[in-house]
Amino acid sequence: QVQLVESGGGLVQTGGSLILSCTVSGRTRSSYAMGWFRQAPGKERVFVCTISWDGDFTYYVDGVKGRFTLFRDGTKNTMFLQKNNLKPEDTAVYYCTTNTETQNYALGTADYWGEGTQVTVES
Repeated sequence: QVQLVESGGGLVQTGGSLILSCTVSGRTRSSYAMGWFRQAPGKERVFVCTISWDGDFTYYVDGVKGRFTLFRDGTKNTMFLQKNNLKPEDTAVYYCTTNTETQNYALGTADYWGEGTQVTVES
């Protein structure tokens, strides 16, 4: 059974920083991409960023480029999202996901999802 467990959400002031982490267990495929979606209050869930298996490729949507950074640990099963200069519009539930390839995120889908972690940015 594949499980994705997120942590690191919380309350932060505008301009502050947070690190989200996500650990995958039970996934038997030898390699997979990881990424984050987020859902703001009253809005649809949207794709935010993705990282390849080896960490060499990352992609960020325009609204977070230069502020968010993805990386994976040596086991490749844990992903971290460093979020700097946070803004109130970053307030959302953040969902960790996996995908066969990073380009699959262009379809707006993922194969496995975590339960989500709340990030609230106060102005």
